[in-house]
Formats: sequence, structure tokens, C-alpha cells
Amino acid sequence: MGERLETTVIGSYPQPEWLIDRGRLGDRLPPRVRADELWRVPATFLDEAQDDATRVAVRDMELAGVDVVTDGEMRRESYSNHFATALDGIDLDAPGVALDRTGHENPVPRVVGPIRRTRPVEAGHARFLRAITDRRIKITVPGPFTMTQQAQNDHYAEDRDLALAYADAVNDELRDLKAAGADVLQIDEPYLQARPEPARAYAVEAIDRALAGIEGETVLHTCFGYAHIVQDKPSGYPFLAELNDCAATHVSIEAAQPSLEPEVLRALPDKVVVLGVLDLGAEEVETPELVAARIRRVLGVVDPKRLVIAPDCGMKYLPRERAFAKLQAMVAGAAIVRAEIGV
Repeated sequence: MGERLETTVIGSYPQPEWLIDRGRLGDRLPPRVRADELWRVPATFLDEAQDDATRVAVRDMELAGVDVVTDGEMRRESYSNHFATALDGIDLDAPGVALDRTGHENPVPRVVGPIRRTRPVEAGHARFLRAITDRRIKITVPGPFTMTQQAQNDHYAEDRDLALAYADAVNDELRDLKAAGADVLQIDEPYLQARPEPARAYAVEAIDRALAGIEGETVLHTCFGYAHIVQDKPSGYPFLAELNDCAATHVSIEAAQPSLEPEVLRALPDKVVVLGVLDLGAEEVETPELVAARIRRVLGVVDPKRLVIAPDCGMKYLPRERAFAKLQAMVAGAAIVRAEIGV
């Protein structure tokens, strides 16, 4: 990533209506505990259905021309709950409660014992993705700080201790994902922006522990939340400069919807910047020229060799037709700029 204004997606892509009840999914806060009731397919056939949905999502990304694809997170009810609820130390039958970033209460995993990952969670899915595409592939895992903020801690003395335990679980998972063929590994940490004060206390320590010994391209994605859920977004990041010192090689941020000033990116001189150029809160599909303009804005601050082009966030809540059209515009806009600067 970063040699030729490569394009990628953040993680999720719209799940088919035949697979999940998109109306119910969109009418609630993102699930933090399991939400099996959202699936339309009986459990007996769910794995096969999710495989087929993954094929559809990957094909859309390939047709749009995206360079680095994901599995679209077709098997997940949210970006975080699939992994977070697969760990030991959680009481799945008696969830806890925590405030979501919207300020509303949401059921969350209740931590009642040591957090441990006893088995690979996504490695089989990574192998499946590797087998169905020739593109470079990326797999995402929720980050340790965000999972800590999305849990009720009834076991550890301090939230920092919980975050470091989550970090060990993430590190185990990333090692298995790398072995399964993932070219790029990403940890999702949107709550760095929602909770900057505790983030300053222990987030980078936890992120670095999660990424310890992981070679190759590693992405730290941070944002203000799904556009479908969070409409009013600030124009600056309260926790960004600190990420220049973290172990990730790439930092991924949303920039289109919040109209981010390019100067903000000077806070990340040592990172490849994964730049959000698609506003997922806008119903209209960007033109390639608009995408190109958003890329050009940052070229005075970030060398194109340090730039990767992406949507703002996961595309989970968009209508599929709009998501596909936006990806096409993103790829075409990146091509315009590549031709202009000769990369």
C-alpha cells in the first residue's frame, strides 16, 4: 500500500437483504453482544449463505476495481461483536450495559473472568477470502481500547488491565490471520475519538501490544462512527497526533464527511495515511472528479507514496447499489490523480 495511490475498503460492505434483516439492523445501535435474531437464514445453512454473500461482496469490489479487498464482513452483525463475544471471560447469558458513543445505553459483553482467545475466530474466513480472489486482502479485528469501552468490566481492577488482556487476544488473532494469508491487518479503534481522555492513559500501549511482532502492513482505523448512526461529526480529531507513535504502519481516518482540513494530517508524518474520500452520510454518489479533488487537497501535506484511498468508514448500512457506485467513483477518482502525478 502507498506506492501508487492504491484503493481499498475499510472493512464492511452491505450485506444482502436475503442474508440479514437490514431494516432491523438499521433501526438499532450496532450490536455489541450477539444478535442472532438479525439473520434471515436458519443456523443450519448460515455458514454456506455467508460464504455466498462473501463471494458477492468480493466480486463487487473486484468489478469496481478496488486494489485491496476485504470479505465485506458478511459474517458479522457489527464490526466488533463477532470477535468480542468469541473470547473466554465473557458472560454471554447476562450481558452488561455501557453507554454507546451516542450517549444511549447498549447491551455489551460483561467481563467476569480473564479475557482469553482459546481458538482462532477469523482465520478460516481469511483462508476462504484468500482462495476466492487474486487481489491483496485485508482482514479487520476490533481494537483493544474500543472493546474495553464496549464492555462492562466486572473482573479487572482497572480498565487498562482489561485493554491489555484484549490486546493479547487480538495479537493471537493477528498472528493466525497473517498465517492464513492476509496481506494487510487492521484493528478498528473508533472509540479513540469518543473517549480521548482514557485513550491517552492506555490506548497506545494496548495498540502496540496488539501489534507486537506482527510484520508487514498494519492499519489502525479510527473514526467518529457510522454515518448512519452518528450524523454530527467534528472537523478535527481529539486523538490523532498520539497515533504517529503507535506500532501500526498505516493510520486510516474518515475525512470526507467531516471535511477534514489537510493540515491536520501533519500530525502523522511517519505513517501511511489511509484517506477517507467517500462521504457515507451523503445519498448522492460522488463523481470521480470530486474524489480526485479530495485527494488533491492533501497532496501538499502527504506525499502520494504515503497515501492510500478508501471510503470514510465501513459501508455496512448503505444500499448496495450506492455502495458499489461510490466504490467505482473512488477508483476512477484515484486513477485521475495517478495520471496527473505520474504514479
